[in-house]
Amino acid sequence: MIEHLPALQVVIPLLAAPACVLVRHPRAAWGVFALTTLSALVISTQLFVQTIDGGVLRYALGGWPAPFGIEYVVDAANALPLLLVSLLAVAVALYAPRAVEAEIERPRIYLYYACLCLYLAGLLGIGITGDAFNVFVFLEISSLSGYALIAMGRHRRALLAAFRYLVMGTVGGTFVLIGIGLLYALTGSLNMADLAERVPALYGNRALTASLGFIAVGLAIKAAVFPLHAWQPDAYSQASSAASVLLAGAGAKIAIYAFVRYAFGVFGTDFIGDTLPLAEVLLTLGVIGMLVGSAVACFQHDVKRLLAWSSIGQIGYIVAGIGLADVQGLTAAFLHLFNHGLIKGGLFAVAGIVMLRTQGSTLDHYAGLAKRMPGTFAALLLGGLGLVGVPLTAGFVSKWALAQALISAGQWSVLAAMLVSSLLALVYVGRIIEAAWFREPPAGEAAPAAPGMSVAAWLLVLLTLWIAVDSAGLADVAGVAARGLLGGAS
Repeated sequence: MIEHLPALQVVIPLLAAPACVLVRHPRAAWGVFALTTLSALVISTQLFVQTIDGGVLRYALGGWPAPFGIEYVVDAANALPLLLVSLLAVAVALYAPRAVEAEIERPRIYLYYACLCLYLAGLLGIGITGDAFNVFVFLEISSLSGYALIAMGRHRRALLAAFRYLVMGTVGGTFVLIGIGLLYALTGSLNMADLAERVPALYGNRALTASLGFIAVGLAIKAAVFPLHAWQPDAYSQASSAASVLLAGAGAKIAIYAFVRYAFGVFGTDFIGDTLPLAEVLLTLGVIGMLVGSAVACFQHDVKRLLAWSSIGQIGYIVAGIGLADVQGLTAAFLHLFNHGLIKGGLFAVAGIVMLRTQGSTLDHYAGLAKRMPGTFAALLLGGLGLVGVPLTAGFVSKWALAQALISAGQWSVLAAMLVSSLLALVYVGRIIEAAWFREPPAGEAAPAAPGMSVAAWLLVLLTLWIAVDSAGLADVAGVAARGLLGGAS
């Protein structure tokens, strides 16, 4: 059974989706989803343990050896994203029963869980596959199910948000497919390891340059990298509470991982850093993204939109780390990818709790939250401090790693932008804290949050605190991942 874990990581959630449709009953469908997320976490943890020291697991589907057949590959670089997705999925399973019951019409609940299973399968598939075309297939599985999850939001505006995401996501997927097609036309192969051996001989080929350009732009759309982020604020803010935890915490992160895998694992560092100015482009976009995303977040009145714009700024940090194209920068990018995924998932979980109790998500609905819902406010406060990067939070761990990488690379202007963005994060997090602590609560008492929702939010928050206290292990794994993608560079 152990040798089949890479395949089971994807097969189980794929089979769970039709199982949810067959059982139809809301509670039974939730049970299928919950067992699926638990199995995903167990498998991803086992894969993580087997690869943290630099080991690589390979699984040939159908017994067809690579490069002729489809191969699943697990190493430190994708073990981290797989673990992140699985952790968030388990949190959503704990969170979902009460949230879904309140926000989704009962006859559609089983379909909602089926879409969650498909979305989970798509994210895990992107993370684990070693086949270039399979990345596109799983990207579309996650996208199509994501459109449906967003469209099932509680307001009619969710339909418009889903449509905008569909239009831009279709463009992004088409770009990725064109890029993969060009790669196949040039090399005759779709296996990523095989492509990595064939591509260097084609450096200087214009079609190869175009291939990287199409893949980079397509995945940047999926990851909401500035300025290709227009779909994201509406999608995150209009999605139902349970879906937004997984969308905001993992969706963009897996797309970023896919880009890193293509850029460094297929095209190579020499092509990224020397042949093309892509590294400089990523640094520039990272700086603009972290400043614009954080600045716009400061002016949002709706907290879910504020958190969505915050994600655009935080993704800028990850993009800047990737743009350094060295071990320190890529290590910091992996650290922030994982840490921010947990932080933002926890914050959207808290936002869902507040929405369920106050029937809104504006700052006015957060008035007096600290007095009315002290446990929820504590989780919100700890998550918000993580976004700012206050010491003893997971956000500080990854931001400090990025700051060190920028100093080593002499990127002082990027470091200055990062500090300004962190100050802006203090402003928009401070606005939420001011409303929750210093404003008078409305008349009446708020009912306590549903236990499952509170447990899910606190699970993610406590994980970030654990990382902050004992970050050495995670940093080591991120370093192993970076060195592996950069060809063992020191």
